[in-house]
Amino acid sequence: MNFSEIPGQKETIASLIRSVKEERVSHAQLLTGPEGCGSLALALAYSKYVSCENRTEHDSCGICKSCVKYEKMIHPDLHFVFPVIKNKKDSEPVSDSYIEEWREFAKKSPWFTLNNWLDSIEVGNAQGLIFASEAGEIIKKLSLKTFESDYKIMIIWLPEKMHQATANKLLKMIEEPPEKTLFLLVSDDPDKVIPTILSRCQLIRIPCFTKNNIRDFLIKKYNAGEIKASEIAGVANGNIIRAVELLENEDSSLRNLESFKRLMRFAWKRDILSIMNWSEEIAGTGREAQKSFISYSLRILRENLMLTLGQLKNRLVYLAGEEESFSKNFHPFITRENIYPLADELNIAYSHIEANGNAKIIFLDLGLKITRLIR
Repeated sequence: MNFSEIPGQKETIASLIRSVKEERVSHAQLLTGPEGCGSLALALAYSKYVSCENRTEHDSCGICKSCVKYEKMIHPDLHFVFPVIKNKKDSEPVSDSYIEEWREFAKKSPWFTLNNWLDSIEVGNAQGLIFASEAGEIIKKLSLKTFESDYKIMIIWLPEKMHQATANKLLKMIEEPPEKTLFLLVSDDPDKVIPTILSRCQLIRIPCFTKNNIRDFLIKKYNAGEIKASEIAGVANGNIIRAVELLENEDSSLRNLESFKRLMRFAWKRDILSIMNWSEEIAGTGREAQKSFISYSLRILRENLMLTLGQLKNRLVYLAGEEESFSKNFHPFITRENIYPLADELNIAYSHIEANGNAKIIFLDLGLKITRLIR
């Protein structure tokens, strides 16, 4: 991944390049921003630039021995930590248990979510975490001398998923880092990173992509038609991951939309038996898929409230296709009075799913509460 492959984010890229040129590379940096802002892509491009043997004014050379290994993600001084799942072989797995799958997945595209990654390794009903056993691996890797580059670089993707024991040991490493060590933490939710780690990292806030950034990216990278690319860029609302998903694969969005429509229809009719059947169906999907559905529902509610408030003319509604068709008739049911309690119930359900609660009970309870709130 080169900087040139990232659409937009020119100010952030210029700042990262300047830190290398001026030899002011902070040993611990946390890159964060809204989902789909390109934080992981920036971390990959930055680490490649730091290690490049013949870096240019604006990017890695792409052809030196270091760059070739970075493209394959096999550079001996580049290390990864990311959420994984427990399996039968390892009661407390580490990232290296899935490193081959990670390399193959991340090489295809850096534009993905936790749900995308876990789907690729077929997690079923498990949730991705960075387990306590990862702490020992981090210490072991970073205690070694560099093999080829000036820096040992560790990219920690989603540190908010880190076990407390791992976070505590990582804190010690950040406070007293081995020489020429660079931590790049890539977070979607920095509020969930333990404050002591957060306070010791240089915080790099990354903005959303612009509509033009995403439109041009889809045209250049995926040969999308200009009209289609513009429509998707408008709906994506700065989230390049969502834009790529909408272009490449509409199945997951359509599944979530269909589940949402059914829930709202049953709730309006007060069809308790159908809500019970619906809750059992969605409970049969994986926990990451369940969380994805709740996040999707929150977004659809927001867009429908904007429609109810007449914000279409102000271009504050990000809907297209079947979502737009459905919302034309649905939006009057989402009002100032019920939006907050509806959002609260969805957020509560999300936290209960994340805490490994019983999915059937959680979604049945959610359906019954929505029945009371929707009319």
